[in-house]
Amino acid sequence: MNSNTNTDSSGRTDAVTLKKEMGLLQGVAIIVGTIVGSGIFVSPKGVLQYSGSVGASLMLWAACGVVSLVGAMCYTELGTFILISGADYAYIRHSFGNFVGFLFLWVLLVIITPTSNAIIALTFANYMIQPFFPHCPNPEIPTRLLAAACLCLLTFVNCASVKWANKVQVFFTAAKLLALAIIIITGIVRFAMGHTESFENAFEGSSDLAGDYGLAFFSGFFSYTGWNYLNFVTEEIKNPNKNLPRSIWISIPVVTGFYILVNIAYFTVLSPADMLASDAVAVTFAEKMFGIMAWIMPVFVACSCFGGLNGCIIASS
Repeated sequence: MNSNTNTDSSGRTDAVTLKKEMGLLQGVAIIVGTIVGSGIFVSPKGVLQYSGSVGASLMLWAACGVVSLVGAMCYTELGTFILISGADYAYIRHSFGNFVGFLFLWVLLVIITPTSNAIIALTFANYMIQPFFPHCPNPEIPTRLLAAACLCLLTFVNCASVKWANKVQVFFTAAKLLALAIIIITGIVRFAMGHTESFENAFEGSSDLAGDYGLAFFSGFFSYTGWNYLNFVTEEIKNPNKNLPRSIWISIPVVTGFYILVNIAYFTVLSPADMLASDAVAVTFAEKMFGIMAWIMPVFVACSCFGGLNGCIIASS
């Protein structure tokens, strides 16, 4: 992250402060870009599997969005009260002292962040290579090398310039929203053509076990992960008391609306049985609808992972 050094009239350096280069657009891009990863292209299977019906699964997607919004607003209260970058680390250190904060940060930097970033990078590489190996498993070494190159490139961009990191985030957020828009528009056309079989008796077969709905919520919440990432860069946000909550209020309702519409679109093309048989719902959707152009969906999923990884690096730095 770029920083400024404050110097007094005698030439002494007082403190190092982070540059405030993130406005409302960049804040929304970080939240949307981090939330919309590979989850929405994969998780619908888990939500449907445990909820048991189309209607129940759609209601769960909406409920996950509402719960995420409530959690994000509570977290925003912390972000506007403790105006320090670092989010969880800053709040834990402020509340429980330096030692507990250090222990948390050590675990975060040594275990949690590197492993999660590596998983996202490997997911990006797998989807990026998949169009070149449509009928066989992806080769392991090129996949790992591409994932490593992705991590190195984004780390360099984030070290070099906050502005460039923000531009990357905005661009890939736009790309993943374009992917969702393609799916939604296809679904609207299919719905208008009368392909509504999946919505007949929409709640038939709904599970009556609380444990199943708990597991369905876990699958749904996986796709909403990332709403807390803007708090990691509080010091770099222009007017954080206004732009932090505004970014949340804009981002999560937009994501929730997109997620519900995307799932409706999936059901206009895929039957519940087709969705349960698929490991990557969006790819199966593209194979059924786009024919020779089906390769665009793995590429869009890869772009989604790339943008999500950039958001993680922006925050974790």
